[in-house]
Amino acid sequence: MKITVFNGSPKRDGSDTMHITRAFLRGMNDASPQETHIIDVIDRHIEYCTGCFACKRNGGSCIHDDDMRAILDEMLESDLLVFSFPLYTYGMPAPLKALIDRTMPLSSMAMRKVGDRYEHVGQADFSRLKYLMICGCGFPNSRRNFEPAVAAFKLMFPNAHTIITVPESPMFNVPRAAVVTEPRLELVRRAGMQYAQSGGIEAGLLEAICSPMIPEETYAAIVNASEQ
Repeated sequence: MKITVFNGSPKRDGSDTMHITRAFLRGMNDASPQETHIIDVIDRHIEYCTGCFACKRNGGSCIHDDDMRAILDEMLESDLLVFSFPLYTYGMPAPLKALIDRTMPLSSMAMRKVGDRYEHVGQADFSRLKYLMICGCGFPNSRRNFEPAVAAFKLMFPNAHTIITVPESPMFNVPRAAVVTEPRLELVRRAGMQYAQSGGIEAGLLEAICSPMIPEETYAAIVNASEQ
């Protein structure tokens, strides 16, 4: 399988969320060898979409001559797109959002009704693509935190998507927290193996991965104490 990973964190390899993503990829490789390319989005030249819609009228050619042309080609050559990012204001960091906005050339101005909503008709065939969102946040639980990002991801990629959201993710960058983070990363590795083998993750395993690693009150107290 050809996997393209979009690391949306400005921290690059030091991202809290990338600990989770790397564990998932290890699990996939444990199941069978994978071809993986990680892109640190912050390091790519990606202009903002101007909403001119030229790309939708001239066969997908954007007015900007930047790194997105090669990125779009790589997307279409992939089997799995992994979007790894920390939660920023209930969504994704700006560099990754700019990349998502610039996928406009993949669709045309024409639209069709799918279920009870309308979608733009594609200018390329990406029906085989699968999509994985891995998102971490610094809050003690997932309630009323991840919902906007999850809803947006499901609308952007309504088919073949898998979503992993992990609270308390700054703990992955704290060595003394290994007693709780290492078992959690082992669960993520198992999930990667399952995904590579079956294309999905068992509900119970996914629920365990997305739960707090330590009691919510304990985590909040540790964070608050560190800021004093």
